Amino acid sequence: MTKTDMIDVIVQKLDLPRTVAERAVNLIFDEITSRLQQADKVNVSGFGTFVVAERKARQGRNPKTGNTIEIPASRAAKFRPGKTLKEALN
Repeated sequence: MTKTDMIDVIVQKLDLPRTVAERAVNLIFDEITSRLQQADKVNVSGFGTFVVAERKARQGRNPKTGNTIEIPASRAAKFRPGKTLKEALN
């Protein structure tokens, strides 16, 4: 499912104008992104939790040349499915 598909579903099921549905979807994604940038946890009850994981700096290898390179520390978003979602999938 793409973002456009999600907007289309909202338009059909809630009988909203496309611009309103698009703004709602964008607002949700923007707010999740904003909270994760602040290293907050985003919990969507019954669905799952988005958290920020810290990755330490480490050494890697360039696959083309075989040279050792430094990979800087970074942050990444991770998703943990909730109990309801896990049960729905099994």
